[in-house]
Amino acid sequence: MSNLTPLLTKKKFAISGKVELFPQKKGWHYVRVPKKYTNETKHLLDRGLVAITAKVGSSSWKTSFLPMGDGTHFIALPVKVRNKEKVELNDSIKLSFVLRER
Repeated sequence: MSNLTPLLTKKKFAISGKVELFPQKKGWHYVRVPKKYTNETKHLLDRGLVAITAKVGSSSWKTSFLPMGDGTHFIALPVKVRNKEKVELNDSIKLSFVLRER
């Protein structure tokens, strides 16, 4: 059973953030999800994840908010998207997303 209302599935969220990198070998590039969006969507958590469709430039992909371990979340940026959109570490980017069913 879904907690998503039709209104939530149509709402487009937008964030601006700096591209960061997890320090471990082959760590993920990511953008932090602002705390206000983590709080707004916490009732949708499924095993710590919130399913979304993210978009940067003309690239979109299905993914999830992933937990940082401190109560906040991040959105991983796949290499395919980074290459196509010419996104690099420390770049400031605009990312939009919509909630989706898992």
